Amino acid sequence: MLYIEAVSKAEELRKQLKYHNDLYYNKDAPEIDDFTYDKMLRELEDIEAEFPELLTPDSPTQKVGGQAGEKFSPVTHSVPMESLHDSFSFDELRDFDRKVREVVSSPLYVVEPKIDGLSVSVEYRNGLLARASTRGDGVTGEDITDNIMTIKSLPKRLNGAPVYLEVRGEVYMSFESFLNLTRIQEENEGKTFKNPRNAAAGSLRQKDSRITAERNLDIFIFNIQQVEGRQLSSHLDSLDYLKSLGFPVCFHKRFDNIDSVIDEINIIGDNRGEYTFAIDGAVVKVDDFNMRDELGSTAKFPRWAEAYKYPPEEKVTKLLSVEINVGRTGVLTPVGIFEPVLLAGTTVSRATLHNQDFIDEKDIRVGDSVVIRKAGEIIPEVLSVAEHGENSEPFKFPETCPSCGSRVTREEGEAAIRCTNTDCPAQLMRHLIHFVSRDAMDIDGLGPAVLEQLTDAKLVKSPADLYRLSYEQILMLDKKKDKSAQNLLSAIEKSKDNELYRLVFALGIPHIGLKAAQLLCRKFRTIDDIMNAPVDDISSIDGFGGIMGEAVAQYFSLESNRALIDELRELGLKMTPSEITAEGGIFEGKTFVLTGTLPTLSRKEASKIIEDNGGKTSSSVSKKTDYVLAGEAAGSKLTKAQSLGITVISEAELLEMTEAE
Repeated sequence: MLYIEAVSKAEELRKQLKYHNDLYYNKDAPEIDDFTYDKMLRELEDIEAEFPELLTPDSPTQKVGGQAGEKFSPVTHSVPMESLHDSFSFDELRDFDRKVREVVSSPLYVVEPKIDGLSVSVEYRNGLLARASTRGDGVTGEDITDNIMTIKSLPKRLNGAPVYLEVRGEVYMSFESFLNLTRIQEENEGKTFKNPRNAAAGSLRQKDSRITAERNLDIFIFNIQQVEGRQLSSHLDSLDYLKSLGFPVCFHKRFDNIDSVIDEINIIGDNRGEYTFAIDGAVVKVDDFNMRDELGSTAKFPRWAEAYKYPPEEKVTKLLSVEINVGRTGVLTPVGIFEPVLLAGTTVSRATLHNQDFIDEKDIRVGDSVVIRKAGEIIPEVLSVAEHGENSEPFKFPETCPSCGSRVTREEGEAAIRCTNTDCPAQLMRHLIHFVSRDAMDIDGLGPAVLEQLTDAKLVKSPADLYRLSYEQILMLDKKKDKSAQNLLSAIEKSKDNELYRLVFALGIPHIGLKAAQLLCRKFRTIDDIMNAPVDDISSIDGFGGIMGEAVAQYFSLESNRALIDELRELGLKMTPSEITAEGGIFEGKTFVLTGTLPTLSRKEASKIIEDNGGKTSSSVSKKTDYVLAGEAAGSKLTKAQSLGITVISEAELLEMTEAE
């Protein structure tokens, strides 16, 4: 490459990499996959190696791509959280082994899967979890202590622990949790995360830890950053020690030669489809800590470790047809049906084609050979057209709904095409599935198969009809026996006592998820207050916005929806919270922030006590905070409260205040 070409190319690559770093690390919204990013980074590294004068201190090759965000307190890492150098071939791994052996003799290597998640530091003092932070740029991260506390598999108290311990781990979201989250986001027509890694990162960086808790995050601990009062000589010893303290540690093996290391990497790669979590590679680490000290680090990478990155598995298959699914809010979604192909351990035969714009942009036609892969090793997606089929024609959406035959429309500025018939059978079915789901009315026994039987028999034409079902009608359904019919009736009856926010969520108002439904009910208290609230009042709720406010107001502006509420009210469903806080409650107008581990109460229980007495809880400390309720291992929130002069109380003091009332 000529020097003038290298200057131009290096500048272009730096600009692109910084742009994609910001999307990946800070906004959790990547536009390219890891493999493509890593290839770009490698290209820049090669140019800088050939022309050292082009290397700049702020080059993406010299630093971790993230940075501390503004919504969390910054944390300076006393031990830098380095990233790893990547290999894309086994020849590169052998080159890594050669460089290691030039410095040390007879190294042993530990091989682990590279979990595709968010890297964090967790600190313990005297056995209690004291602070957790993101990697950030490797030197400064974000304080996420409250959010890390929601991860059930991470111990909050260690038995037989040293005076101080800092560990490093990877927070991830399992495939099952990711699919559940995606389903809920799709049902509410919200923006979905592209893969489990971004879902985990977005969930861990929520301002409200209650949202993080709902996401079912998990963690693997893979390294000890610092330890006081314990001597460890190797990585394998440290992993055994971590397990003895109760930390979740991923599987790993030790080898004495690079060929065995490569065999293990192949085994891990071949089994990717069997894991419950996403991986994007395997990590090779020199086991002996003294050898690590001899090998040292570059400005960005340790020389004693290497990451092997698996290329994303892609397959070419034929698009046989396109089905149109109608969602519960009337959105028509095209689904591609393919010749079955084995991809990342499972057989794939269908994938969403999103909308007409996506189809047009990629020029996808029935009969084409298309390239598909699994995003995040889980959700099939179409990447491109490999070859147009003979006599293939561009696909166009139908002008009428395939479920009911009504006209479909597309609002200006929207990608979605919708059925205009609110009584569309397909909408009804999906609306009912959402209505009875676990986070909504939670009616056990009313699965899709039973609901389909009920709608086919014309017994249910709206959610209200579920509460009119008789024992005889249920018994008429296929395979329903006396006991199961009674159980179903009991489950339906029990759901009448659900909290109001569950009903609001069950209604399926666009853009209103479970958390938003809770905020609505906390603000307006009764269903009538919500129905009659001005759009500006709804939009002003902390955590809401104009789109959500408009969605609520528009939903209740329709007479059919108001009529449904009246029907449900007459059928005995709860239209107010179980306990409406009386005017003048002891905490009326007061804002609390909870931090640390309380002696006897869970955070949920403490929050309920506060809210039942007229107060509200917040996830961040500010000048508007009235009290900070602090328990053991209280972190930066306690420090900030003390600096602002905010009253700090204990669990005992909280209970005394309420008992005095």
